Amino acid sequence: MVGIVSSPDPFKVKDVVLNGAFDLYGRGRVSNILKTFNFVNMYLEVDGSRIESFKQVQHVQQTLDMRHASLTTSFVIGDKAAVQYTYYALRHLPYSALVDVTVTAQKDIELTPASVMEAPDMLKDVQNYYNEIDRPHVKIALLTSAAKSPTGKLTLAASNSFLFDEPHGSEPAVIHEMWDNSMHLLKFRKKLKAGERYHFAVVGSAITSAQHDDPLNEAERLTIFASLEGTQRLLQFHNRAWDELWKSDIVINGDDSTQRDVHNMLYHLYSFAREGTAYSLSPMGLSGLGYNGHAFWDTELWMYPALLLLQPKIAESLLEYRFQRLPNARHNAFSHGYKGAMFPWESAASGNEETPVWALSGPFEHHISADIALAAWNYYCVTQDKEWLRTRGYPLLKETADFWASRVERNGPGHYDIKNVVAADEWAENVDNNAFTNAAAKANLQYATAAAKILELAPDADWMQVAANIPILHFADGVTKEHAAYNGEKIKQADVNLLAYPLREVTGSAAIEKDLAYYEPRVGEGPAMTHAIFAILYARLGKPDKAYQSFKEGYTANMRPPFGVLAETATGNNPYFATGAGGMLQAMLNGFGGLNISDNGITQLPVKLPAAWKSLQITGVGIQKKTYLVNK
Repeated sequence: MVGIVSSPDPFKVKDVVLNGAFDLYGRGRVSNILKTFNFVNMYLEVDGSRIESFKQVQHVQQTLDMRHASLTTSFVIGDKAAVQYTYYALRHLPYSALVDVTVTAQKDIELTPASVMEAPDMLKDVQNYYNEIDRPHVKIALLTSAAKSPTGKLTLAASNSFLFDEPHGSEPAVIHEMWDNSMHLLKFRKKLKAGERYHFAVVGSAITSAQHDDPLNEAERLTIFASLEGTQRLLQFHNRAWDELWKSDIVINGDDSTQRDVHNMLYHLYSFAREGTAYSLSPMGLSGLGYNGHAFWDTELWMYPALLLLQPKIAESLLEYRFQRLPNARHNAFSHGYKGAMFPWESAASGNEETPVWALSGPFEHHISADIALAAWNYYCVTQDKEWLRTRGYPLLKETADFWASRVERNGPGHYDIKNVVAADEWAENVDNNAFTNAAAKANLQYATAAAKILELAPDADWMQVAANIPILHFADGVTKEHAAYNGEKIKQADVNLLAYPLREVTGSAAIEKDLAYYEPRVGEGPAMTHAIFAILYARLGKPDKAYQSFKEGYTANMRPPFGVLAETATGNNPYFATGAGGMLQAMLNGFGGLNISDNGITQLPVKLPAAWKSLQITGVGIQKKTYLVNK
């Protein structure tokens, strides 16, 4: 829920992003995910001198602990002190974060730590508050701010407080300073003797009226709750929640470098979503404002599949986001002259179309509706949850099937054409009979029919009639043709090859290899997920070393130091590209791991491992949390 974006300066946080909060503020005339108050910013003064740059200190080290989701920075201030501080977006408290600080004096010094509450520029009508809750056993000093979003649609609020180890009555006196409307702070002073170790923390919470109708008071309540839990209990429950997530893991024996990369991808996907919500995933997760925080097909086709296998409850949350916006998808179809539900290419809070008008993908990239249907069907297949299928899955499948039945142009047998679309290969705009769009529409219609029969309902007979007549085009040599006018040009990303996986439209080794051989050399400088599909297909074709080569090619050039953060393209610099991570994790699970979603649940295909690997173990799979093993 809370994304803490790190900064290159000591004790600073660049941005704090809050999931589910969107408003307009001058970025493409569409709603954008909001920065909220920077409620975990700090500064530190030692003997009256503020540490403002890492150039002022020595022995700087940063560690990203992916097991327990923490970023720790340590350094030495001359001959005066050693400092260590750690950021946590608390897993068990979705709106709260913690900064844990330890200073070890090397000589007698005076510390002045400050917790700084700062409003991002786009917020307006900022109001700052300072309150003290004083009880016989505890005193909590609350630094709080509230503001309106740029259009005034939302109220945002954040609050924080110091946590001290000293018993009540002997903790440092806290000083409140008001600088201006956009910034105020709490600070205290503490004298340390040489050799003395001092520990304190800052805990805070941020929430908006998108999540609660009284965000100002709720932010303070959440901070009070966290304060009275105390640092040790907060970390205990946070670590326990992450330990539970990591029961679903991918373990490679024999390739430590790739193992670290895979854990990095899993860590980020786990960080960007949680169960029990109705929020989706953006291509850049909670790493900033990339892609305005919108949900695309990146969710259902690229990130969702790995979560479905490893964290089905998180996958359910992603689908709940779509289900709750079904009425808006119906209206979108109505607006374009179609029936059923037509989901927007870019979706934010409302579920209306949020694509900037200059991008033709908004009105024309219709395969998103089938991508959502595929995700819904696969959720049922993995969980076999008929009640979910009845109340959630089937409405999604039925409405999207109705859309395709109205979307096709019925030009005779075998020619129920789908014209004028933006392809999955987005360099192909306003084309007819795109391979992926057509095959995904067919699958959507077939899955809706199957779901109706499982629920003992009468499926619309027209669905299978339409599915049987949607064309998949081919060149004379049998290679699948990307669209009616395609003539061998470069492609942005996987399109035709998605017909083998995940759609199962193209089957048989010869046909799959023929499409691979044709399209693999034609991939241009597109986003980092296409090679994951090649890796899956090669693994399933019994070519593990070729699969490994594709797997590595798909992400190695996109990693950015020091922590291997993924950029969207090999030459780009806009991390974190969670879509790419999702694709690579599918390569691990559905390729090298052989996991396959059948109508009756998860099965395992016979696959071989790359030469360097000794074994691959996938733990905590599906609702039964099974373990799957691939050995040499």
